[in-house]
Amino acid sequence: MAQEVLKLMSPNIENDGRLARKYTQEGQGTQQDISPPLEWYGVPHGTQSLALIVQDIDAPDPSGPIVPWTHWVVVNIPPTLKGKEEEKGGDYRGIKEGNNDFKIPGWRGPKLPSYGHRFQFKLYALDEQLHLGNKVTRDKVVEAIQGHVLGEAELMAIF
Repeated sequence: MAQEVLKLMSPNIENDGRLARKYTQEGQGTQQDISPPLEWYGVPHGTQSLALIVQDIDAPDPSGPIVPWTHWVVVNIPPTLKGKEEEKGGDYRGIKEGNNDFKIPGWRGPKLPSYGHRFQFKLYALDEQLHLGNKVTRDKVVEAIQGHVLGEAELMAIF
């Protein structure tokens, strides 16, 4: 029997769909900077944890080329969890939200000088839990998962 392929989706974002204003810094009142809800399916057998990295892959570096800007890092998501609800953030159930490129933990939505940027949501199925200390960053996660990825899935959104 063939193993399922890991899939990542959001009930509020179609693949290559628009990121709603409430998931950005441009929302209204309490309806802003909320992390979008996510669902995943087909977690590979042997998965011990999941990790999520969300980046604006079209972010310009003022001094040169395009350099991805990290908006969200989440590690140690239990493989039994089938998704993450829309929320303002915080660690729970052993899940750790790392620092984004704004230097704060949790989701930080975009507020861009120009629109049309692609946001890549990338989910990794791992064969171990990550032990990265108190300050979890994208770079630490990318280094730690080398050789431990059992599967990965991607969702793209536009802002």
